Amino acid sequence: MTPDEILNYCLENLDGVVEINCWGERGIFYNPNGVLKRGVYVLTVKEADGDNDQSSQLNREGIFRVNLGLRKSTFQNLFGDLPERPVKGCIVEMPYDFTTTNTIIPHPVYAWMGWICVLNPTIETFEFLKTHIQESYEFAKEKFSKRKK
Repeated sequence: MTPDEILNYCLENLDGVVEINCWGERGIFYNPNGVLKRGVYVLTVKEADGDNDQSSQLNREGIFRVNLGLRKSTFQNLFGDLPERPVKGCIVEMPYDFTTTNTIIPHPVYAWMGWICVLNPTIETFEFLKTHIQESYEFAKEKFSKRKK
């Protein structure tokens, strides 16, 4: 899979989403009719290390990371307790290799919020990830409805 294929899947299959480039990432936001300034995150694709996140070594040739936020209960079912929020510039304390590819793992920085990620998913892994993308989308819609009031 490529970053473009993943982003296009979201744009073609999730109503009310837009793609926005921000903070060195390409993100899919739920924002029907442009009601909010940006919208609510559904998914991001990060293709390079940033100042506060170098844990996945995204500066390796051809490496990218797909990131999405799940409900805390889903995260806990997958990975156990949510970790503590790391200090700025650090990563969560969890027993994962955040450089491994094609494995769904906790997000190295935002796992404390229920975020997961996968580096360079294959088509098969992406098929499994689609269920989580749908949850992230539904979760974003819930957050959106609270913010637009």
